[in-house]
Amino acid sequence: MDFLIDYMLDPAGAAVVLFALFFGLLTLGTPISIAIGVSSLLVGMVYLPSDVIFFIGAQKMFSGIDSFTLLAIPFFVLAGNIMNKGGIAIRLINLAKLLGGRMPGALAHTNVIANMLFGAISGSSIAAAAAVGGVMGPLQAKEGYDRRFSAAVNIASAPTGILIPPSGPLILFSLVSGGTSISALFMGGYGPGLLMGLSVMIVITIIAWRRGYRSEGRASIGEVLRTFWAALPSLLMVVVVIGGIAIGAFTATEGAAVAVLYSFLLSLLYRMASWHEYLEALKSSTVTSCSILFLIAASGIMSYVMTIAGIPDIIADGILSFDNPIVILLIMNISLLIIGFFMDLTPAVLIFTPIFLPIAQEIGVHPVHLGIMMIFNLGVGSMTPPVGSVLFVGCAVAGLRIDQVIRPILPFFLATSFALALVTYVPWFTLALPRFLGLMQP
Repeated sequence: MDFLIDYMLDPAGAAVVLFALFFGLLTLGTPISIAIGVSSLLVGMVYLPSDVIFFIGAQKMFSGIDSFTLLAIPFFVLAGNIMNKGGIAIRLINLAKLLGGRMPGALAHTNVIANMLFGAISGSSIAAAAAVGGVMGPLQAKEGYDRRFSAAVNIASAPTGILIPPSGPLILFSLVSGGTSISALFMGGYGPGLLMGLSVMIVITIIAWRRGYRSEGRASIGEVLRTFWAALPSLLMVVVVIGGIAIGAFTATEGAAVAVLYSFLLSLLYRMASWHEYLEALKSSTVTSCSILFLIAASGIMSYVMTIAGIPDIIADGILSFDNPIVILLIMNISLLIIGFFMDLTPAVLIFTPIFLPIAQEIGVHPVHLGIMMIFNLGVGSMTPPVGSVLFVGCAVAGLRIDQVIRPILPFFLATSFALALVTYVPWFTLALPRFLGLMQP
């Protein structure tokens, strides 16, 4: 036991034991928030008396969620659930069919565009995968599309919803990174989000051309106008909410509350949801929000324990020893991709932002650029086994096993990884719009 304690007093040893305990508990089926808290407290007891570390742990849990900004997350979750049930998704899908209908593999392109539109309103990749996949899957099957290909398209394009604002993960990054501008992060997400969607559409075009998936016929002017008019109220929500946040009319939290009110009134107008479905949306949003907030609270303990153990410093020193920004960014990206294979996006942002942020600042990477790079990277991870949340939802909606989708999704994984490399090494994609709008210094 003395040997183990001496080993853990070294930062490298503490890091090994902390993450071994954490992943060991996950392997045993422990909920991730409990695994974070228990592993952190056990390691913390090496540095502080048990009564002290438990007392400080409780303080860190409370202070971790004592934030007005965090209220935006449950509001955006609720807004997304209301949109999913209130008839907004189908109107966006109809608009997407017009935009993608002239390309080979039109319905697959429609799936991508619909995920981007729905993500731009709901801010959730999981909600987009469920809502859009549930509608587009049967339509593509009817046209002779391979079900595995259709599921792969839906899974690969759904993560655009966490890059194109509003985005819960970007709000979370802003909080963990010490107050990076939410407006700048939101505006910075548009370019990379569009780039991710475009990379998926390029793969679709190549596969559709080889398999003979056809385009849709030309729509009449009347049909175009009717479809656009039906979708216009939903699209205006982006202008109201994101525009209001960008110009400073209201905060991200107030904008999230406006999104809830707007989506509720719009769904009442459409009359496609019953009061029972609204209650289900409230219930689902409560469960999801509580899970996220408890996870944030538990991560406060891990951040504190890593700090007193000196873990971020030793990791930073190890990575910075390469003394080449290109190599350092490559190491960070590969690390995040591997992390994304085994960890969901929210805990990964909470745990690794405090580690990677000082490294990024040391090599001159802007926090907004780092935030978008991390969320993009972990979004790619959400489509991969073994714990990809979007992968699970997309397979469930398509009625397929995960192993049936792994091979069809590989080309999309490679394409989005290439897009990630562009975002990483060409900061213009992220920083051009926030700088143009005056949300950050040139």
